[in-house]
Amino acid sequence: MTSNTGSVIATVAVAVGASMIVATIPTPAVGNDAQLLKDAEDTFKPLPANAATPDAPITPERVELGRKLFFDPRFSIDGTVSCSRCHLSALYGTDGLPKAKGAFDQLNDRRAPTVLNAALQFKAHWRGDRENVEDQASRALTGPVSFGNPDNASAMAKVKAIPGYTELFRKAFPDDPDPVTIGNFGKTIGAYERTLMTPARFDEYLAGNTEALSEPERQGLRIFMDTGCSGCHNGVVVGGGMFRKFGGVEDYWKETGSKAIDKGRFDVTNNPADMYVFKVPGLRNAAKAPPYFHDGSVRTLPEAVRIMAKVQLGKTLSDQDTKAIVTFLGSLTGKLPQNFAEAPVLPAAGFAPQP
Repeated sequence: MTSNTGSVIATVAVAVGASMIVATIPTPAVGNDAQLLKDAEDTFKPLPANAATPDAPITPERVELGRKLFFDPRFSIDGTVSCSRCHLSALYGTDGLPKAKGAFDQLNDRRAPTVLNAALQFKAHWRGDRENVEDQASRALTGPVSFGNPDNASAMAKVKAIPGYTELFRKAFPDDPDPVTIGNFGKTIGAYERTLMTPARFDEYLAGNTEALSEPERQGLRIFMDTGCSGCHNGVVVGGGMFRKFGGVEDYWKETGSKAIDKGRFDVTNNPADMYVFKVPGLRNAAKAPPYFHDGSVRTLPEAVRIMAKVQLGKTLSDQDTKAIVTFLGSLTGKLPQNFAEAPVLPAAGFAPQP
């Protein structure tokens, strides 16, 4: 695969005393760079300031409360699990584990995806069995291998038992006579997560600043698109907008070495067409969030890129093209939001065990 430099070689003579040193310098490929930018603008979109929608508004009161709830482990059945346990700021919203751990250290079936920019995806969870971040936050409270509470009432009792939270809920939902509800719990964490955007140099590039990406990164972008990766990894999150069978060309586990074969969305719908189907993950911050795939079976990004090209597109990437794509993916790493990088001070109270 060729690069898109298309450069014209200029010869520059530099006099050094009585001698002459001749160097060749590539002049910028303005025409090709312009086409690359246009193709990128047609395929991807820059991050918005936040992910608020008419149905999921953001208010300062909801974000403040949601941030505290996100970091608080005292709503889990054993007092150890918070949203932040699986979504660590130090690991760019993931936990670095092949499979996330919930209450009593039980293993989840799949890896915890990053929470950063997640509110922009069309569904939540690998199998899309949660509608959005609000639905995910609410239902996690009673997930057997998440927070582990037996029911919503038990979870809300834990919230009400901590002085300070009831007043914060009242401020966030001033029109609700009884604001501490499972629905409002999800709305507040959702409001907070909808602020967790990580704009990167790639967004500057999409805004028209071609110098925001280095020449190797632009070459990687061209290869990423020409190889076919952007057929699924597109849009604002560079993915996260559709379901696809993992292993469209050949069985994924033959390349990933997965110890267990996950049927994916089939276990949600029982539709044979959904066998081994998963949500396409967004690739923003992918360089900072290994391991890869739903089961965390692959530890490095170059290997993940190679496997995806083979099992999804039937293509064998050269080491050079693999490196170029990985270099481009590095430009998707953004700065952590300050309200995520630092944990808040929580209302003081000891954990209340389940009666």
